[in-house]
Amino acid sequence: MDKTCKTVAEAVAGIADGASVMIAGFGGSGAPVELIHALIDAGPRHLTVINNNAGTGQVGLAAMIREGMVDKVICSYPRTRDAVCFNEAYAAGKLELEVVPQGTLAERIRAGGAGIPAFYTPTGVGTELAEGKAVGRFEGKDYVQERWLKADVALIKGEVGDPMGNLTYRMSARNFNPIMAMAATRTIAQVRRMVAPGGIPPEDVITPGIFVDALVEVPDARQEEDLIRAEAVYP
Repeated sequence: MDKTCKTVAEAVAGIADGASVMIAGFGGSGAPVELIHALIDAGPRHLTVINNNAGTGQVGLAAMIREGMVDKVICSYPRTRDAVCFNEAYAAGKLELEVVPQGTLAERIRAGGAGIPAFYTPTGVGTELAEGKAVGRFEGKDYVQERWLKADVALIKGEVGDPMGNLTYRMSARNFNPIMAMAATRTIAQVRRMVAPGGIPPEDVITPGIFVDALVEVPDARQEEDLIRAEAVYP
């Protein structure tokens, strides 16, 4: 089954108003900038975005927030060095925020992909982050119950892909990409290089094609940090 798309616009077509969207990346590492910008061009509204942060500068997720596309952000740290778009939207009451400790965020996403509805963690016990959540006691220690996290769509970035959707990643750009691919109903990937079926040795496949629904080759993908240093603005 050939899952390739000719353009990033084709890849993100059909993402509806009100969708929940996971966007991979740790800062700019592994962030699918071109897919994000194609989504801005498509213009869906009232999105819930799950990301490690809440955007930096005037590109990527920050630009989505500035354009009024996002109603809620679920992330581990919203206040980056240049989070002006988030800061302004949140201060104006236009954006809902759910803060999740970084390890808990990763595990909630992993649990969503693995079909585990809830788990217990000591992180957050006794803090505001645990308010309203069930607490269990195991071997004399309290643990807060956290629920799985799933999404309608995941936007991810790989290094090498094949037409069946098998993916590899480049070094630390792997980060949230594999678990988000598993936790979404529809996963869309951009890759730097496409190879023929069989072009990725089986032992090198990190995300099997069964978790990927569409992918597009973006050989000249931009790095978010480069765009920010250049003071780029999108669109």
